[in-house]
Amino acid sequence: MRAQEPIDTGSASGESERWRDPRLTPAERADALIPLMTLEEKVAQLVGLWVGADASGGGVAPHQTDMSPGPAWQDAIRQGLGQLTRPFGTAPVDPVAGARSLAASQAEIVAASRFGIPAQVHEECLTGFAAWRATVYPAPLSWGASFDPALVEQVAARIGRSMRAAGVHQGLAPVLDVTRDYRWGRTEETIGEDPYLVGTVGAAYVRGLEGAGVVATLKHFAGYSASRGGRNLAPVPMGRRELADVLLPPFEMALRLGGARSVMNSYAEIDGVPVAADESLLTGLLRDEWGFTGTVVADYFSIRFLERLHGVAADAGEAAGLALRAGIDVELPTVDTFGTPLVEAVKAGAVDEALVDRALRRVLIQKAELGLLDDGRQALPGPAEEVRLDDDESGELALRLARESVVLLRNSGVLPLAPGRRVALVGPLADDPMAMLGCYTFPAHVGPHPEHGLGVELPTLRAELAARLPDLAYARGCGITGDDTSGIAEAAALAAASDVCVLAVGDRAGLFGRGTSGEGCDAADLRLPGVQAELVGAVLATGTPVVLVLLAGRPYALGPETDAAQAVVYGFFPGQRGGQALAEVLTGAVNPSGRLPVSVPRDAGGLPATYLAPPLGRRSGVSSVDPTPAYPFGHGLSYTTFEWSDARVSGGDTAWPVDGEVAVEVTVRNGGARDGAEVVQLYLHDPVAQTTRPVVRMIGYARVPLAAGESARVTFTVPADVTSFTGLKGRRVVEPGEVELRLGRSSAEAAATLPLRLVGAEREVGHARRLEVPARIDRDTPEGGG
Repeated sequence: MRAQEPIDTGSASGESERWRDPRLTPAERADALIPLMTLEEKVAQLVGLWVGADASGGGVAPHQTDMSPGPAWQDAIRQGLGQLTRPFGTAPVDPVAGARSLAASQAEIVAASRFGIPAQVHEECLTGFAAWRATVYPAPLSWGASFDPALVEQVAARIGRSMRAAGVHQGLAPVLDVTRDYRWGRTEETIGEDPYLVGTVGAAYVRGLEGAGVVATLKHFAGYSASRGGRNLAPVPMGRRELADVLLPPFEMALRLGGARSVMNSYAEIDGVPVAADESLLTGLLRDEWGFTGTVVADYFSIRFLERLHGVAADAGEAAGLALRAGIDVELPTVDTFGTPLVEAVKAGAVDEALVDRALRRVLIQKAELGLLDDGRQALPGPAEEVRLDDDESGELALRLARESVVLLRNSGVLPLAPGRRVALVGPLADDPMAMLGCYTFPAHVGPHPEHGLGVELPTLRAELAARLPDLAYARGCGITGDDTSGIAEAAALAAASDVCVLAVGDRAGLFGRGTSGEGCDAADLRLPGVQAELVGAVLATGTPVVLVLLAGRPYALGPETDAAQAVVYGFFPGQRGGQALAEVLTGAVNPSGRLPVSVPRDAGGLPATYLAPPLGRRSGVSSVDPTPAYPFGHGLSYTTFEWSDARVSGGDTAWPVDGEVAVEVTVRNGGARDGAEVVQLYLHDPVAQTTRPVVRMIGYARVPLAAGESARVTFTVPADVTSFTGLKGRRVVEPGEVELRLGRSSAEAAATLPLRLVGAEREVGHARRLEVPARIDRDTPEGGG
C-alpha cells in the first residue's frame, strides 16, 4: 500500500479534535487520531531521540559511532516525537535542573508539531533510577538472593515514584533473562538461573513500577542469555523446548502477574533468526497467543543490526520493514531506520503503511493511558521546585535489600567476627566504592565525571568495618585486573600478623571491556580476574583464618584452592549501602539470610552448567568432567539453626489430579538463640517423562522470618499446572505418572521427599495455566513471646 495523501485538518477543531476527548477509551482516541496524520507524522511517533549522546571516543558502545546521529533537534520534533531517550541518564544533571530542562524540551515538542503531543520519556532503572544523585539499589542477582518479592516490589515502587516526579514515563527494566552461562557479562543483570525465581521476583518488580505509574519494559525478549560461549550478542543454538520451558516463563509471569505494558526485543539470533525480525515470536507468541497489547520497543540499535551484524537486510529501509512486520513498534534509542528510510520504503511500496498504522495505534493507546493525548499544555509537568532522588526512606530500602541478599556460603565458626580480635582487611575490593555497583548504575554506566563526583555516598567495606573495628589493618594486595603482584607479599604479611583476615575479591562493573562484569564484559573462564587468585592463595597459605568475601556480578569458581577459607561470603553488587550490610553480617549485627540465585561452580575451566540439568547433565560415569557445583542454587547459611519437621501432604491423599492441586506442608522452627530467616524451597522431581527433565526444578518458595524459638507451619498449594513441560508434540502438557515434591534447603539438599501420583489423562495447557505456587505461613509464637 502506498502512502495516503496528507489530510488537511484545517483549524484542527470540531471532529478533528475528537481524539483529545478523555471520555473516550485510549483505543478510540488512537483510532480517531490516526486518519488525521500524514505518513511523516505517523513515523515520528515510532522513534526515540537521544539528545546529548556521545557518539565518539572510547566511552561508547561498539557500532554506536556507525549509527546515524539522527536529525537536529528542531528538524526531529517538527512532525512530533515518539520518545525522548535518557534525559537524566546520559550525563550528570542536577535533578531539579534536569526536571526543568525536560519540561522545557516537552514544551518545545508540543509547540513545534501540529498535534502537540508530548514525547514519552524513558530511562534505565535496573538498580534504581539511573540518574545522578539517585539511590543506587542492589543489582538483580541480589534481588534473587533475597528470595523476597515483596521487598523487591517496594523497591520498584520507590524507584517508580522518583522517576514520575522527574517527568519520566517508562523504565527499561526488569531484565528477565534466565542465567544459562555465568561467563556472560550480563549475568549481573539477571535475577538468577531458575525460571520460577526470575518470574516471581521479576513480576513483583513490575507490579511496583507499574503501580507507581511507570511503564515497565521486560528485557530481553527472548533468548539473549543463552548465547554460545557466554559471548554478548553471539548466536543462540537453543532448541524451542529450552526456550519454552526455561526462558519464556518469566516473561509470561511478568505480563500476567505483573501487568507490564512494554517489552524490549532481544539482540539474540535463535537458530539463525534474529529476534528483531522474528514475527513468530514478537507477534505470533507474544500477541496472538499471549494476548499482549502493549508496545514492543527495540533494544538500542537492534533494527540497524539486522543489516550491520546479522546480514538479513540489505539496507536500513529493509531492516525497518523486517522489524515492523515482526512486531517492533518503536525504534530506540534515536531516529535511524524508522526515520527517512522507513518513510521512503512506504512511499516506494516496499513496506505496507498498514504496518505503520498498527505500531502507531499501540503507541498512541499507551500515550493516552499516560495522559499524553490530553491537551498538550496540561500534560506537561510544572516547574520543578524540589526533586529528591535519594532520601532516607530510599536509602533504608536499599539497605534492607542489601542485608537480605548477602549469602553466607561457608562458616567454620570464625563468623561473626569476635570482639577484640586483630582483624586484617585485604583485597582490591576492600576499599573501592565501585565494588558495590553493577554496570547499569549511573556511576558505572555513564562513566567517570570527576567534576561531579559519584552523586551518592558509597561507603566502602573498609570504611564500614573500620567504624566497627577501630584497630582494623588494611592492605590492597593487588588490582582487580592486571598482572602486578608487587603488593601480594605485604598483604600476606599483614594477614599472617593478624588473628583473622577478611579477604575481599571480585569484579569491577563496566561496559564493553571496561570492566570485568557487565554488558560486553564476558569472561573466557570463571577464574577470578587479574592476579586475584594469587592473592587468595598467598593469604590462605599463611594459616591465618580467612573470611573470603566476593563482591561480584557472576559466580566465580571456588575450587579446592579455596577450601582452606574458614568462611565464604557472597555479595552480588549490593548497592550504595552494601558496605554497611556486609560489615553488619561479618560482625554479627545482622544474621545472614540470602540464598544463592545461581550455583557457584567448582571448576573454573569447565563449561558452566546451571542446576536445571537432566541426569546426563550431572555427574555420571560416562564423562570424566564432574559439573557438581561447589555450592548449589538455593544454598545459604545462618548464624542460627533451623529445624524442619512433620512434612506431609495435607489430607494424606497422594493421588494428584492432572487438573487439580495438592497442598504440602512442613513445620520450621528456629532452634537457635537469635532471630533469623529460613527460605523454604519446594522442588519437583519427575523421574520418568516423555522428554528428559531436570532432576529437580524449583516450583515454589517462602521466606520465613522467625524469632529465636519461634516455629511456623508453611503450606504450599501446588496446582498440577506447574508440573507442565513441552512434550514430544511441541505443546505444553501435564503428564500423568509418579512425581516427587521435595522440600529443600537448596536444590541439592532435600529436607523431606513427598511421593505423589498425577492421575488422569494427559492434559494440554497454555498461557492461561496457573503459574504460581502460593505459600501460607502460620506462626506458632514461642512460650513467653509477645
